Amino acid sequence: MPDFTAATPRHGLPYLYPGQSQKEVFVNQAHAMIDALLHPAISGEATSPPADPVSGEAWLVGNGATGDWAGHVGKLAVYHTDQWLFFAPRAGMQLLDTRSGQQIRYTGEWEKPAVPPLPHGGEVIDREARDTLQILIEAMKSAGIFPAN
Repeated sequence: MPDFTAATPRHGLPYLYPGQSQKEVFVNQAHAMIDALLHPAISGEATSPPADPVSGEAWLVGNGATGDWAGHVGKLAVYHTDQWLFFAPRAGMQLLDTRSGQQIRYTGEWEKPAVPPLPHGGEVIDREARDTLQILIEAMKSAGIFPAN
């Protein structure tokens, strides 16, 4: 007898087996999970679910989560068919925060690089070097490395 609880090792996508009844349930579940995990973009990080979420809306669950999100800190929360689906991060997972335009990555914890301060002070002011640093920081913001704001 096949193990009907078996799933893929990384994200828990359900396997199908020959002779399995209600295959559409397993296929639809797998499609919903793939839809949520393939190039995920989040609306931001929050500690409680939005009042009126729309299907496909995704958030990163923050510390001190409440309500439906309690117990899911650090997970990706995706609203699908009137319920929240939660996905544990895996090393290498990346999210795009659509509000800040910043890429967030997971390497044991979620990492969000901060914008370094612009140079100031010093005895010798090199305007060209400062302008170059400003251009580099703006390029990193455009690339999603640093938040746009």
